[in-house]
Amino acid sequence: MNSNIIPTSALKPQFTFTASPANDFSADAPLIGQARVRAAFKLLTHTRDQHMYLADFNGCDRKGILNALVKTEGVIANKQLVLKDDSTYWTAGDTDADSVLASKQHDYVYLSGTIKKHDLIGRYNTSSNQYQPGALASSHYLFVCADSIWKREALWELLLEIIDKKEYQIHSSLPALALDCKIILIGSINQYGQCWLGEPSFSNHFPLLGESVNEIDLTETSVDDYNLWLNFIIKRLDLTLDTGARQIVLEYSARLADHQQRLSLMAVNIEQLLAQAAALAQQQHIDASALTHCLDMFSQRHNASEKLSAQNFDDLFIALPTEDEQIGQINGLTVIENAEYSYGEPARITASVHYGDGEVADIERKSELAGNIHAKGMMILSSCLYRIFGKDAPLHLNANIVFEQSYQEIDGDSASLAEYCSLISAISEKPIKQSIAATGAIDQFGNVQAIGGVNEKIEGFFKLCQRRGLTGQQGVIIPCSNMQQLNLHRSVIEAIEKGLFTLYQVKHIDEAAEILMQTPAGIADEDNQFPEGSLYGLVQERLDALAGYQDEEKSFFVKLREKLSFFS
Repeated sequence: MNSNIIPTSALKPQFTFTASPANDFSADAPLIGQARVRAAFKLLTHTRDQHMYLADFNGCDRKGILNALVKTEGVIANKQLVLKDDSTYWTAGDTDADSVLASKQHDYVYLSGTIKKHDLIGRYNTSSNQYQPGALASSHYLFVCADSIWKREALWELLLEIIDKKEYQIHSSLPALALDCKIILIGSINQYGQCWLGEPSFSNHFPLLGESVNEIDLTETSVDDYNLWLNFIIKRLDLTLDTGARQIVLEYSARLADHQQRLSLMAVNIEQLLAQAAALAQQQHIDASALTHCLDMFSQRHNASEKLSAQNFDDLFIALPTEDEQIGQINGLTVIENAEYSYGEPARITASVHYGDGEVADIERKSELAGNIHAKGMMILSSCLYRIFGKDAPLHLNANIVFEQSYQEIDGDSASLAEYCSLISAISEKPIKQSIAATGAIDQFGNVQAIGGVNEKIEGFFKLCQRRGLTGQQGVIIPCSNMQQLNLHRSVIEAIEKGLFTLYQVKHIDEAAEILMQTPAGIADEDNQFPEGSLYGLVQERLDALAGYQDEEKSFFVKLREKLSFFS
């Protein structure tokens, strides 16, 4: 068996439950994997005059995390705000009820959206001469959406002033009210960095940072613990899941995390998926078939641009062969990313060579249709080529590489493996199998490095081959380091199990070239000469022939001398 062929057991993550997942969950279930957040919040409860910034992420269960933090790590005590001798202070002891202005009625309050001043500090009723407490006075912990309060510059300045003075003024009829509340701002880590650099007093007031993670590593957290986190979501939706459905949820979660050994904590995405599955099945119990149908319906709702792209290939508006062989042509793989949906799209890459001064030209770059990372990949490709064949003498060739029928900007270095193979094919005049697509970045030593969107790229080429008819000769070459990200659609896995499609993993450019051109790359001897008939031997022969071209073309002076000699 070819050692480059990826076995079917590696095509998706494998999950094992140590026990049948029960429907129970603990109070700290929403805090799975959030050790940094818990540690920062615990320290917050035991420090004076220090507040905290909680950096979370889109799709997290923000309210569930806040509630679990306060319940598991919060320190709650009965306290009253007392007015005495034209001053105020907080006390936990018994006191005269007439002198109490406010008490801690809530463990915590979360403010977001359109926050008003009285939400924060409260208001004074002049008709009744009574203070109506705001969140600062009525709660032990105040969580504030950073994005919401930063939009209100005056309110943001007020909050910083309150923290700085440790008191705030409500009305001229009352003295300044003492502050006894832990304030936690919640936002992105980018917002935290901007505020740290742009607001001089921010670092003094919010020295504690709790940065949450959006995924867990199964080498550190068990699948059973993740199931407890999942139960928290299931319970909130009043649903039940069987084991088969749980397996699919775990696969979906791993796909969100883009890794076989990691699971996503994007609770919103998973909650939406389960709610949609229940609605489509019209029942509260979700099995594997209901969840599979829900995922298919999600793709159907979001794949309009993918369908249009597929139609262009099917109508042959875009020329991209998936059978036979071609010299200097290969099928590369790209990913089209929309806001909520991404899909793979094959791209035909061609290379041509001719006598020249050693330049490997990127037509995409010259036409200003390529980004800086793609340009860097082309430079690395050139360096790799010179490392192999240009150690002792310059290369007397010019090469042009292009993405055919591409009319939008291309960036990234994930096509550099395919571009290298197409260039080697053009030089050696060895044809490439068009039934096999390739993706991968390369370094100067020829090692194949990981790329992004590996599942989408494989599935994109597979769908094209499937529409044209699977022959058993089609497949995709990927970097070995991307195997841990494989999480393929069941249709791809079924085709591979039947021998109708093949995935190859490679660590070096030579392995990919051998698969694509069915010729051993060859190993150089001590004089840096490759065996005759090997792929690199053919490349070397062509380069030597190009180097001899300058000897065949006589200069003007040589021709003149020969002509004068003839007449003499």
